[in-house]
Amino acid sequence: MQSFDVIVIGSGIGGLVAGGLLAHSGKQVLILESHSLPGGAAQGFSRRGFHFDSGPSFYCGLSDSQGLNPLRQVLTRLGESLETVVYDPLGHYHFPDGRLAVYGGSEDYQRAIAEFSPLGAREFAKFEQRLLKVYQGLKEIPAIELRADWKVIFKLITNYGFSVLKLLPLLGDISSSVGQIVDQTVRDPWVRRLIDLECFLLSGLKAEATITPEVAFMFGERINSVIEYPIGGSQAIVQALVRGLTKFGGKIQLGTHVNQILVKSGKVYGVQTRKGEQFHAPIVISNATIWDTYTHLLDQNDLPATYRNTCLQTPALDSFMHLHLGIKSEGLEGLTGHHVVVHDNNIDITIPGNTCMISIPSVWDQNLAPTGYHGIHAYTLEPFAGWSKDEFYPQNKRQKAEPLYRALEKIIPDLRQRITLELIGTPLTHARFLRRYQGTYGPAIQAGKGRFPGPFTPIQGLYLVGDSTQPGIGVPAVAASGILCANCL
Repeated sequence: MQSFDVIVIGSGIGGLVAGGLLAHSGKQVLILESHSLPGGAAQGFSRRGFHFDSGPSFYCGLSDSQGLNPLRQVLTRLGESLETVVYDPLGHYHFPDGRLAVYGGSEDYQRAIAEFSPLGAREFAKFEQRLLKVYQGLKEIPAIELRADWKVIFKLITNYGFSVLKLLPLLGDISSSVGQIVDQTVRDPWVRRLIDLECFLLSGLKAEATITPEVAFMFGERINSVIEYPIGGSQAIVQALVRGLTKFGGKIQLGTHVNQILVKSGKVYGVQTRKGEQFHAPIVISNATIWDTYTHLLDQNDLPATYRNTCLQTPALDSFMHLHLGIKSEGLEGLTGHHVVVHDNNIDITIPGNTCMISIPSVWDQNLAPTGYHGIHAYTLEPFAGWSKDEFYPQNKRQKAEPLYRALEKIIPDLRQRITLELIGTPLTHARFLRRYQGTYGPAIQAGKGRFPGPFTPIQGLYLVGDSTQPGIGVPAVAASGILCANCL
């Protein structure tokens, strides 16, 4: 038995951020990770000289001291930094009716949209300006200073009173869905569909279900900060956070599967691992999802029944089909790194297989693939239901991966002749490696139709971080969840 001030279950971005900040403040912190690698959904892996991202691949503001990215603010606090490659455009959206270059700069992006719809481009400019007002209002309050309890009011008034006053006229937009602002500014059907796609890529939901600050942050960072990729991939971010944790005395223990949070009389006192080890602490932070925390890590009687049942009914986003490929790069000198392919404009973009996301990070960091090769990560939505490892599993894997191959062939027509390494992942793969409920990337709580739990639980000393605690399934949002939790402690 060992004792600590804080135990963190899981080393996703949220857990690493919370653990690092608490270690920085002088707490004795232990992070327990069941996997052999830290990082959660943001980790990477290597095969035959290729280094692949397994999750996020698009980043803004990691190296910009003036940007809003909460992760960059955390790294600065921990005395860490990242080497990055800056690029623009951030990628290309491929529709049946043409290819759209997605630039960071407003004027360039609007000119690209005007090639499809001149009127729509003007409407998009009005929509964008509404979002940028929200971004500018939020920019004056650093995320690193925020917390999730009532004391945030005192801090905001004391340190950022004038900035808070400037936000008051924006409260309507801040509390609205993106869809409500679209309805007030955009009529062009092509641009409305484009905005739905932008929201879907960010939140997993279309505009009507996505909160405005989330998209305002994305547009604001693309326009005002830098679009970049970290040298070394997502693993470089994770390694920087681990360095920050250990620099201030925090510890991380890999290959340690926590199977129970220890609770007595409504108060947490530690955790127990699958091997029977116990680690004691008055504070436990779970970086597992709310579904996994409340189903697998806690005894059913540890929580009020009504509260537990309500949380477990939170809708979850679908999982994904993943395709990781190593291909020969000869003749692909002009290849760009990010692509999104929509196969059919007459089918909803959220239908599994219709919208395919593609990342080729070796165009920025050649060390991610052997000389003469590129590494590719492509993925598309896929429900967890119906998957089982039966005799038809290999056939089903290949069939469900076919939309990803067809999407890649729009960028690299002779793709299949170039493949030297092929890995197909299903929702079962996603659930197994990330130990996540149904392999989901997070909750599907629609704007105005549900509340996220935040870091607090009914159990004294037990807190939550990660994508199931607050809006946004991307790296900035989960980093912010770690900040909010750590600052409350």
